[in-house]
Amino acid sequence: MSSQVEDLTERESREGGDRAQYGVCAFLALLGAAVIVDALGIEHITSGTDPVGPRAVPLILGALLVLLAVLYAVDVARGGRGVPEAGEDVDLSDGTDWRTVALLAAVFVANALLIERLGWVISGGLLFWGTAFALGNRHYVRNLLIAATLSLSTFYAFAIGLGVNLPAGVLQGIL
Repeated sequence: MSSQVEDLTERESREGGDRAQYGVCAFLALLGAAVIVDALGIEHITSGTDPVGPRAVPLILGALLVLLAVLYAVDVARGGRGVPEAGEDVDLSDGTDWRTVALLAAVFVANALLIERLGWVISGGLLFWGTAFALGNRHYVRNLLIAATLSLSTFYAFAIGLGVNLPAGVLQGIL
């Protein structure tokens, strides 16, 4: 396996780098440009408490993304590339576990559809429990208790800590 990786690395360095890495560079540059263009559309308003205004942070982040893309492209052109981990425990010859992917997608879609009707506590509990089930955990009762604890604690953390009211749904008068 390592000789195949070395042969691939040598060939890529002769050809000027991996095209996929250049694709990442292009994506970062486009994302940075989009952030900059969007930030330029923000009205420049300053006040006594905010002398910088709301445009500064997005402009800085966009410029940093573009700079990162340029530096990464230079590194790839000079032959730099990530080395695969020797201790990786994923067998790449195995296929995708579509059952798990489908179960996770179903849990997320169910959460999105039920959050307004049932409320965050119930739909979030189903989300946490369903995710554990989809990923192979079969401790049903323990997972249900953990899911209820997580959904209740996040509900109150958002409501009390952040002042953001998540939908209560059918538990409207109880919570």
